[in-house]
Amino acid sequence: MPGWGLYTRSRHDRYYPRLGDAILVETLFIGLSVGSILLLVALGLAITYGAMGVINMAHGELLMIGAYTAVLMQVYLGLGMLFAIPVAFCTSAAVGFAIEKFVVKRLYGRLLDTLLATWGISILLQQFIRLEFGLAFFDIHIEGLGPGLQNAPIPDFLQGAIDIGGSTIPIFRAFILGVALSLTAITWVLVYRTSFGVQLRAVTKNADMAAACGINVSRIYMYSFAYGSGLAGVAGVLLAGFKTVMPSMGTSYVIDGFMVVVVGGVGSLLGTFISAGFLGQLNVLFASYSNDIIARAAVFAAVILIILWRPKGLFSHKGR
Repeated sequence: MPGWGLYTRSRHDRYYPRLGDAILVETLFIGLSVGSILLLVALGLAITYGAMGVINMAHGELLMIGAYTAVLMQVYLGLGMLFAIPVAFCTSAAVGFAIEKFVVKRLYGRLLDTLLATWGISILLQQFIRLEFGLAFFDIHIEGLGPGLQNAPIPDFLQGAIDIGGSTIPIFRAFILGVALSLTAITWVLVYRTSFGVQLRAVTKNADMAAACGINVSRIYMYSFAYGSGLAGVAGVLLAGFKTVMPSMGTSYVIDGFMVVVVGGVGSLLGTFISAGFLGQLNVLFASYSNDIIARAAVFAAVILIILWRPKGLFSHKGR
């Protein structure tokens, strides 16, 4: 299913038909929840692509790993979604760390090679899960893995909805929005208020000059890739409350994430933030008044028009 399909109301959304402004408010709020998932996916891509010039086609599989982490923690540890979020961040970050260290690190400056290599990694990770860590060959099944229909249960206090001004707002979607905004704020502080962020921005502008000034470019690349991967893992946990957790669940989000990054401007956190909200709202509004196909066509049309108008994105960095 396309990544934009998150707009669909889930079984946890208590929705009652209303008229006028109430419907509009509910639709806009659903658009914000869609944009929140896209924002978490795109933030990682904005960091890795903007700073490192790497098109990471395995980013969707890092989202998938986060979702499976939530499922396995529930199955084996009885721990819910709130505990799964930090664990999924660390798990996906560790996998991203390994991908950068053993594969991507050797391919910097070779864009097509990194694209093909990470695409191959994405296929391997999907098959790794489909084969249930390889034990399917021995007829051994691990609960919570493989191609089954798993979901991460939503905690009781996040189920249901609240009524605000006559509009029904699903609590879980509000939680998604809160998590996305919190991680966006943390990312902004990390990039613009820490020494690591200063070095990251220096590397983004000119890696050779940054290295000449004593910055460990390899370390910055490694930590940036791991952090972006961790954000994808958190998105996977949140997405697991709405969609079926399966090996291919993250594939479409790579395309959607890159659309957000390109429209917002490569390397621009503000652009990524605004672009995710805009495209999410656009998709939900068209889907509400027509259908998924028309909505996705409208999103692609908007992306094409914006790129024609601003080839470097809405908030691209100004060069000298």
